[in-house]
Amino acid sequence: MLESGAVVDRGRVSTPWLLVVASLLLAVLLLYVLFAGYLPARQRVARLEAELRDVYRREADLQTKLAQQEQRHALREQQLVALTAERDALVKRLEDLERELSAARRRR
Repeated sequence: MLESGAVVDRGRVSTPWLLVVASLLLAVLLLYVLFAGYLPARQRVARLEAELRDVYRREADLQTKLAQQEQRHALREQQLVALTAERDALVKRLEDLERELSAARRRR
């Protein structure tokens, strides 16, 4: 009874080559998808990081230029205030001198 045809066939099972080939093909496709998607994504990340560093560098340059412009503006404002005060003082002195001149002319 142990020597029946069903038992003998189970001892000598043939490998389903179609399943093995399909498994290998699936593994190859999986690796291709992983690396075909991973490597370009990694390269894109590297490019984006380089672009981000460039943006930060440009921002720092612009911040420096802005600070310089603000300093120049503050200096010009100070100069403008000083010149306005000097002009006002000269106008007042001129008015005083004109009053003295007209008073001196009246005395003659």
